[in-house]
Amino acid sequence: MTTDKGELLALAAEAALRYVAGERTGRASPGADALAGLDGFPTDALDHPIPAATAIELLDRLGGPAAVRTTGGRYFGFVNGGVDPAGLAASVVAGAWDQNLALPVMSPVGAHLDATAARWIVDLLGLPAGALASFCAGATVANLTAVVTARDTLLGRAGWDVRARGLAGAPPLAVVTSAEIHASVRKALAVAGLGLDTVTVVPADASGRLDAAAFTAAVGPDADPTLVIVQAGNVNTGHSDPFAAVADHLETIGVRQRCWIHVDGAFGLWAAAAPERRHLVAGVERADSWATDAHKWLNAPYDCGVVAVADSATLRSAMSMDAAYVTGAGDERPLMNLGLQMSQAARAVPVWAILATWGRAGVADAVERCCRLADRFARRLADAGVEILAPVVLNQALASFGDDALTDAVIAAVQAEGTTWLGATTWQGRRAMRISVSDTSTTGADVDTAADAVLRAWATVRQPS
Repeated sequence: MTTDKGELLALAAEAALRYVAGERTGRASPGADALAGLDGFPTDALDHPIPAATAIELLDRLGGPAAVRTTGGRYFGFVNGGVDPAGLAASVVAGAWDQNLALPVMSPVGAHLDATAARWIVDLLGLPAGALASFCAGATVANLTAVVTARDTLLGRAGWDVRARGLAGAPPLAVVTSAEIHASVRKALAVAGLGLDTVTVVPADASGRLDAAAFTAAVGPDADPTLVIVQAGNVNTGHSDPFAAVADHLETIGVRQRCWIHVDGAFGLWAAAAPERRHLVAGVERADSWATDAHKWLNAPYDCGVVAVADSATLRSAMSMDAAYVTGAGDERPLMNLGLQMSQAARAVPVWAILATWGRAGVADAVERCCRLADRFARRLADAGVEILAPVVLNQALASFGDDALTDAVIAAVQAEGTTWLGATTWQGRRAMRISVSDTSTTGADVDTAADAVLRAWATVRQPS
């Protein structure tokens, strides 16, 4: 069996093409037979290695059927983006290059495309012209990077050098978040050593937006240095916090310079790239840092997150390091000094390909189409008597089919049937089906097919036994 790189790549390409050819047919999630097939992967290969071509064949024959069809237009669970064809193809090329982007000298082409794609994202999202963006593994890592940068900057302004002295004995640092902030933010705060029990949690309204009046009451003119974390795109409803009101309040009481506003915008921040949705995130540009994903709404291959910071010097200060063997760490854009990782993949190459082929209008259209389709899905269900729990403003919708038990039963039935896949959540004490339209290949026909499957499941579970 061959171990020639070119021949193996050809086998892999053929397997990938077969998968892509069938991604829009059949089940949206693997059935029992496909899952049982996973037992066919060898468990003793460490002692009895298999040929490389056999490994590719097993991935094709056993792995492909057990993959979730997140790229097939009918997957609406979680906020998983599909994959754009140009981005997928570019990731294949980038994979063959196998570049390490720690320093520009290690990959001139990777560094060039990274800088270009990062600059385009700052432009598309309407962030300050001087903001610096950097790619990372996902919005969780982006949030952590921003939180650490905010922590070090705020304590530095108070006369405390975290890098030199650590956190023990540091001056007080307050953290204020919405009650609806994403779990990845809480994880970032914990990892950064900012105890979750010390966080001031501000209530949210019926749509999941931070209550501006409650925020005003929570942060006064005598506040300690404060990290304020707000959200673009609630993961359940798609609604965003009132960014302008938050910034206005901090400026009015004269504490803006000792506060840092961070925006967790894993998918919702992309509303800024669509003229018809931009008002939903008005004022977001007044923050100090932002986290988002390219692998969600931009449909870049997994994984690809983005952190952006208004003052590039703060990010460099928090993330920089050096070593005797490192050359080029003083370059304008040494990526190992713009994030948590040293070695890192050329994540920006697929992003560059997507943005270069979509253009500004294409990005806006992708966002707008997903929003319209989410509204279409919700209206199809509402017309049949399903309760929609929050106004649909972006690409998220929440549905209840009666009591919690009935809602969970409908979701389980939909997942078992396989035409589409939708997940469950708890929203303000009630179980709900969460609908996320994040695959830009989704069509109106896909939404109608999925909605029909949901309504069939609802009718089935309501039938008396």
